[in-house]
Amino acid sequence: MRARSVSRGVLAIAVTTVTGLIATGCGGSDSGSAGSGGGKELNIYAWAGEIPDSVVKKFEQETGIKVTVDTFDSNETMTAKLSSGSAGYDLVEPSQYSVQQLIGQQLIEPLDHSRIKGLDNLADKFRDPSYDPGNKYSIPWIWGTTGFAYNDTCIPSATSWKTLFDEKYKGKVYMLDNMLAAYIAGLQVTGARATSTDEGEIKAATDALTDQKTMLAGYNSTNYPQLLSTGQACAAQAWSGTAMAKVVAANPDVHYVLPEEGGSIWTDGLSIPKGAENTDSAYRFINYLLQPEIAAMATDDGGSASTNAGAREFIKDKKALENPAVYASEEAIAKADFLLDPGTAMKHFQQGWTKVKAS
Repeated sequence: MRARSVSRGVLAIAVTTVTGLIATGCGGSDSGSAGSGGGKELNIYAWAGEIPDSVVKKFEQETGIKVTVDTFDSNETMTAKLSSGSAGYDLVEPSQYSVQQLIGQQLIEPLDHSRIKGLDNLADKFRDPSYDPGNKYSIPWIWGTTGFAYNDTCIPSATSWKTLFDEKYKGKVYMLDNMLAAYIAGLQVTGARATSTDEGEIKAATDALTDQKTMLAGYNSTNYPQLLSTGQACAAQAWSGTAMAKVVAANPDVHYVLPEEGGSIWTDGLSIPKGAENTDSAYRFINYLLQPEIAAMATDDGGSASTNAGAREFIKDKKALENPAVYASEEAIAKADFLLDPGTAMKHFQQGWTKVKAS
C-alpha cells in the first residue's frame, strides 16, 4: 500500500462541489439504476496502483473482456472528469467522502444489488457504512487509517493523541500537513468526533491545534516515516500505507497505532458512473473483486488492506496481516470514524486552519 497523497487526504472540496451536494441532498436521484448493456470491454478510472495489474490480467483471461484502466491522483480530479460529461468510464474508484459528493451531484448510479454476488464477504465495518447506507452506490475495495506512529527509544509507549500535544516532546513531533487530517486529532483530543461539523467543537479543535503548533517540529506529509525510523522524530501523525508499513516492518522501535480516541478510517470502492455503457462488464468486475481469493491480491500484489473478510485466509503475505500500518486490528477500527464530507461546515475548518497556520 502506498502512502496517501496530500490531495487524497485533504478533502479539498471546491465551492461548486459543496454547493452541488447541498442542492441535491445526500440521497441523490433514485430514478433508475444502471441498465444492462455494453460489449466485451470495460473502462475503469481508479487510484494509481490500487487495482493490481495481475487482477486485471486474470479477469481479462477468464472473461475475455478487454479492460482499460486510467488512473488519477485525487478525488477532485476524478470528480471533475465525471462532471465534464465526457469521461466514458464504466467504473470509478472514489474514496468515502467522494461517494457522498458524487451522489449529491448525481454522477453515479444506484447499484442493482440483484446483479451483485459476494457482498456478504465484506467485513462488518464496510457493510452499510455511514457514508453510503446499504452500500447503495459503492462497493468498498481497499481501506486504510489515519493515526500516529512513535519511536519507543524516545517514547516507551503511546496510545493517545495527547502524546502529540505533550510539551515533553517539543521539537520532536510532526503533524500531517493536511487540514482535515490535523483536525481529526484536534477534534478527538478535545473530546469530539472526527466527523463533527459543530462550529463550537471545530473552534475548540482549532484552539488545541494552535496551542500545539508551538511545540511541533513541523507539518510533514512526506518523509515522516524516515524521520521516525532515524529517531529524528519521537512521534508523528501518520497515514497507514506503504512507506509507514515498510518502516514498521523493518524497525522494531517504530510503532503505528490508531489512538484510543478513535483516529479515522478511509476506503476506496467501486461505483458505476451515470451514462456508463458497459454495465454488464462493470458488474462482472465488481463480482470478480468480491471473490475472496481475488480480493487477497489487493494485499499480496497491491500492498493494500482488503475490505474482504474472506480474503484473509488467501493472503500469502501473513506479515501484512500482523502489521498495523496495513491491517489495523478489529478492536482499533471499531472506534475509528469514516471521515465524511463536512458540507457547509467546511468554511469553519478553512477559517480555523488559516488561523493555525498563521499562529
